[in-house]
Amino acid sequence: MVNGIHARLYHMINLSVVWGLIILFILQPSVAHAGAEAGAQLFIHALLPYLLPYIILTQWLLKMPIRTRKAPKWKRFLKAYVLGSFGGFPVGAVTVTEMMKNGELSQKQSGLLLAACHAPGPMFIIGFVGTELFGNVGSGWKLLAAIHIANIIFFLLAVAFLHRESDLDIPLSQLPKKVKGVPLLDAIKESSTIIILVATTVIFFSSLGTVLSTVFTSAFTVEMGISKTIALAIFEMTSGVQSATDHFYGLPIFPFLIAAIISMNGMSIHMQVFVIAKTCNISMTPYVIGRIWSVIVVPIIFYLIY
Repeated sequence: MVNGIHARLYHMINLSVVWGLIILFILQPSVAHAGAEAGAQLFIHALLPYLLPYIILTQWLLKMPIRTRKAPKWKRFLKAYVLGSFGGFPVGAVTVTEMMKNGELSQKQSGLLLAACHAPGPMFIIGFVGTELFGNVGSGWKLLAAIHIANIIFFLLAVAFLHRESDLDIPLSQLPKKVKGVPLLDAIKESSTIIILVATTVIFFSSLGTVLSTVFTSAFTVEMGISKTIALAIFEMTSGVQSATDHFYGLPIFPFLIAAIISMNGMSIHMQVFVIAKTCNISMTPYVIGRIWSVIVVPIIFYLIY
């Protein structure tokens, strides 16, 4: 009885949210269009050139036949971290789920590594954030270092926890079946699916964040730059970073605001990770803890080394 009431309540909330957003988009068509257009431009100029090549190469590597799954744990964890953390969002999730499908990781290991192997790509931080936003490549390197210092600490804590696991916790049903195929072609095929997922979430949440920030500014006495930056930071990281640059560039707080927004990731990236992880039923609890950790720790480390 209670579960039925909860299910109906959940369904009603979902319907209310969807219809509320549809009405907002109908009432604010030009704003929704502007947000979607901004999201599409950011995807094409700031994400696609940095993300696509690495996703294809990572997938290609992971599609190659594995000689043995009896490699030491630290080698498997290091492989997941290097391939996942340096590829950009959501390459970490892609790497971990693929390694789980290959029988290299258990479900519990995958859950913890999903949280640890999650970082923006070096080309995005150094090329886009450092060069184009900060106007200083060195600041981009420092932000990248802060992100990976926080990730490595979290990774070591995760490894310390995982070390208590037995290699026998990888079920036989999880071990990969022998499938004939060309690794490069399979990599391109799966990479295209991931890129479409990224583009869809970036454009949708950019449009949603822009509409909501406009409505919020109209309803309350809040400066547009503040409300827009907060809304976009919550919904779409790249758009939030661009909005923060448009409205807060030159202020002393600007670099650390960018670090906080990137650490927050935004609903767009979280949705990408959730969709990818759901294919293997990987627990999202460690991921949520990892994001809270990053939001707190990354700006502090960046401040100390800036």
